[in-house]
Amino acid sequence: MEIDQIFKNNKRWISGQLELDENYFENLSKKQDPEFLYIGCSDSRVPAESLMGVSAGEVFVHRNIANQVPNTDLNVMSVINYAVEHLKVNHIIVCGHYYCGGVKAAMQASDLGILNPWLRNIRDVYRMHNLELDKISAEEEKYKRLVELNVQEQCVNVLKVEVVQRACINRGLQVHAWVFDIHTGSLIDLKIDFKKILEEIMEIYSLK
Repeated sequence: MEIDQIFKNNKRWISGQLELDENYFENLSKKQDPEFLYIGCSDSRVPAESLMGVSAGEVFVHRNIANQVPNTDLNVMSVINYAVEHLKVNHIIVCGHYYCGGVKAAMQASDLGILNPWLRNIRDVYRMHNLELDKISAEEEKYKRLVELNVQEQCVNVLKVEVVQRACINRGLQVHAWVFDIHTGSLIDLKIDFKKILEEIMEIYSLK
């Protein structure tokens, strides 16, 4: 696709939105009031708003390779802080996806340069769950299970954040672990018990 085509697409999109609502952009410019913070993968096949069926202004989005939430990344930490403290989102979603290139790359014994420290976060997830993963003989199923475990561990990382702990306790913020199945288009809720996780980790990570 040529760059010029994108601007033509933009004009068609504007016209379409104004046909539906002549005040669409005026209202959109006033404020954002999202219910959700979505932390997902940068993969171009996983568009957050489309797979959730929501419109602009309804979800605050952060994406990076393999939907990581490392406490050393000021980008994701700033996004979480802003979403929870200022936008007052009621739900934080960590959404991974099957056939994730980042997860697969983390499982390869190869030097990937600048990606090495980032992918090490995923390798750490494998290390924590290696007894379960090493019992899975089929490589595809092992990758898919690691995708799920990675999402769950990133939710744990979310719950270690001070503002998240306070919001969960004081105003009922919820944390969710999802996986997007690219083959079917389905969203899968891993149904983590975030309240139980919060209780367990606050014995060590309580920042009240």
